[in-house]
Amino acid sequence: MPEKNEPFANGAKEPVHDVAVLGGGSCGSAMAKVLGENGHRVHFWMRDEAQVEEIRTTRINSRYMPGVEIKGDIQPTTDLASALDKAELVLVAIPSKAFRAVIRENSSKFRDGQIVVSLTKGIEAHGFKLMSEILQEEIPRCRIGVLSGPNLASEIVSRELTATVIAAKDPDVRRTVQDLVSCQYFRVYANVDIYGVELAGALKNIYAIVAGLASALSMGENAKAMLITRGLAEMSRFAVSLGANPMTFMGLAGVGDLIVTCTSSKSRNFRIGYAVGQGQKLDDAVAELGQVAEGIYTLELVKEKAESIGIYMPLVRGLYEILYGGASITAVINSLMMSVQNSDVEFILPRTIAE
Repeated sequence: MPEKNEPFANGAKEPVHDVAVLGGGSCGSAMAKVLGENGHRVHFWMRDEAQVEEIRTTRINSRYMPGVEIKGDIQPTTDLASALDKAELVLVAIPSKAFRAVIRENSSKFRDGQIVVSLTKGIEAHGFKLMSEILQEEIPRCRIGVLSGPNLASEIVSRELTATVIAAKDPDVRRTVQDLVSCQYFRVYANVDIYGVELAGALKNIYAIVAGLASALSMGENAKAMLITRGLAEMSRFAVSLGANPMTFMGLAGVGDLIVTCTSSKSRNFRIGYAVGQGQKLDDAVAELGQVAEGIYTLELVKEKAESIGIYMPLVRGLYEILYGGASITAVINSLMMSVQNSDVEFILPRTIAE
């Protein structure tokens, strides 16, 4: 395997493909770097002209990836139409709050049959819509997929070994993403459960905040393991009630992504939880982070949805009470420890005890 400072370009052995990456944050930058080093022509779209100019002249996105050179044929632009024009594959890494607006505003610029894959791990407030559902509504003539997994951007750009999941109904979409994105340090596995893969990626952000709180309180390893596994039970129970495949949560997009975000200080959501656990106000923690932590928005939406359909989610409820209800962390933890002890693994024992 090449050393980390060697590029993984495919050189002249493979044809050059045009790929668009929409969104200039850490995730978009990481994927642009992977694709550029794989030898593809990357049309890298973002709104900020200053950011575009910086990447064009220095190859560095200093706000999100300071000191990391984005190598290869990278073409940063604020012109979304030109970014999409020749792209065989479009990766969308736009924050969930702006996702629909950007896609709707530019819907006519996507081509019939174009492959469009969401990287965004979030939920739209109105109608509890996932990003793939927004894509289906706004650009139904395109072929849609979702890319999700334990993918910390800072490790991807350092060429640390990483795996992810492409979820799509169309086998050609799955193959195309695997062919264009995979390299010796970034592996892409396939799944057909779009909803489960995407919902897992959104839900795990909530439990990463819980894990950050636990770490700030110096909880023991036993307690941290309990929180992660009960989080897995809780998120899979919720997702399956909405139609997801329970086995999806045993894979990279489920337990894999949950583990990495609940155990790493590189996770934005973990850092938010840690800061709050140390006594910082939520707004101050968000301002200090300087990036979007999707779990904060997802928490409110999931709590409301769970209550409306009658799904028991004590960790979601407890975290909401801490962040928005002024409850003490200790009181919430004590309440969680007094809750009903039911089945260990979801879907094995029937839930016969009212909760």
